[in-house]
Amino acid sequence: MTQAELRLCSLLLREHFGEIVEKVGNSLLRTGPRPLRLLVGDTGLLPDQVKKALCVLLQHQLARFEAQPRGWVEYEARRERVLRLLRYPRYIYTAKALYGDPGELLVEELLLHGHLPMSAAVARVADRLTETMEDGKTMDYTEVSNTFVRLADTHFIQRCPTAPEVPPDGKVPPAPALSIADKDMYTVPRLSLVGKGKRRRSCDEEEEGEHKAKRQKQEGGSSEAPPDDGIYWQVNLERFHQHFRDQALVSAVASRMDQTSSEVVRTMLRMSEVTTASGASHTQPLSSNEIFRSLPAGYNIGKQVLDQYLALLADDPLEFVGKSGDSGGGTYTVNLHKALVSLATATLESIVEERFGSRCARIFRLLLRKKHLEQKQVEDFAMIPAKEAKDMLYRMLSENLVALQEIPKTPDHAPSRTFYLYTVNVMAAARMLLHRCYKSVANLMERRQHEMRENKRLLEKSQRVEAILASMQATGAEAAQLHEVEEMITGPERQQLENLKRNVNKLDASENQVDETIFVLESFIESTMKRP
Repeated sequence: MTQAELRLCSLLLREHFGEIVEKVGNSLLRTGPRPLRLLVGDTGLLPDQVKKALCVLLQHQLARFEAQPRGWVEYEARRERVLRLLRYPRYIYTAKALYGDPGELLVEELLLHGHLPMSAAVARVADRLTETMEDGKTMDYTEVSNTFVRLADTHFIQRCPTAPEVPPDGKVPPAPALSIADKDMYTVPRLSLVGKGKRRRSCDEEEEGEHKAKRQKQEGGSSEAPPDDGIYWQVNLERFHQHFRDQALVSAVASRMDQTSSEVVRTMLRMSEVTTASGASHTQPLSSNEIFRSLPAGYNIGKQVLDQYLALLADDPLEFVGKSGDSGGGTYTVNLHKALVSLATATLESIVEERFGSRCARIFRLLLRKKHLEQKQVEDFAMIPAKEAKDMLYRMLSENLVALQEIPKTPDHAPSRTFYLYTVNVMAAARMLLHRCYKSVANLMERRQHEMRENKRLLEKSQRVEAILASMQATGAEAAQLHEVEEMITGPERQQLENLKRNVNKLDASENQVDETIFVLESFIESTMKRP
């Protein structure tokens, strides 16, 4: 694990869960799997604090545990899962785009709590939606539970593994081996969730409710367990990544060819999204007839035109779509690995062009296409003067974007009898740029936190004024009184707040943009590593 990744993981853990969880998580990331006793000694925290921090990490799937043969339990941080905290806003936004407000809030609640039963998630979301609706209107549980079922059907959420039942001999292992059958992973329990969302009560009503709950507890009355007790749900991040990859692929086809071609590819991906494994190199074969029947209603293209589009896509040099057979009018697959390679190389080319200019990008593309070239060949093919070409190649070589391969004619490796070939190792370049992206995101986060710390006093003052205004508006205060309270924040302070808001928004947007690059590079590296 690189220092850049460790720094970014520490910043993410501190921002989301606080200093104690960050300290425990950082220790696990640095040292690898450890038992509780060593973890307490390394962090210098109290055993109870370490236990609670581990509970938080396990609740959010940021760590795992495993019982060792000698009887103790080892805990291990999940680096890749900690880095996914950076992508939480994107998961929530995607859920909103696909399933509306109920889908957005369901995914948000599951990410916020790590995992929840269906009944608790539906109740929370219905209450939150009711809060935003006009007086007299409420959100029905049925509508939210229908969205929950749709999320499970499309595999965006999945059930958490459960502990096995205690064996008859009553011997309980030091740590349970959590597991779940594949057939049960997306099976939604049949619940009759009847009810409507509730609004927050006033202070007096809350106090009365608390007294009633205390009295009920003292009398020994306890609320019955929910019908889905023990069945917990979590967000399936791999399915979201599959959706992001498909969106990037469709956009690439649209920019290279046209909108209809991208819609054909989108239809193929949508038909195989649930049946294709997340790490597969290509989708399941689909016949031309199946694709034609599944096209959106708005696209009035004939079967013959569709066949022409499929033939064009199959003949394209990028090979996003390949023909795998002739049955059913021809069967076609989407080559996901080649698509990821194309997206990664396009990202590398874009970065080279932005950092070194269009001439360097021309040399870089030339090396990608020709694989190995001598310096003289680079000058001739790229039509760039020798001095400039030499300088550009050296600059890219010093940044590890281009590699130099020596091929000696004789065993003594004499320079006069050795070929020096320039080449691009796409995998090595992608790893190097991914490392830089992690550093960039960490820098952006630290800058954002610095901005917030510098203006902490002003932010607190603004929040106090907003709270006073909200309470005065609720009690029906006059406009003059409201204006007087608003003037507590002076003109220069208001300007300073606007500048802060603008800067923080820019930093947030930059984090999201860098994360898109991280996603493309990570997907390419993962897909290449999985290939036989």
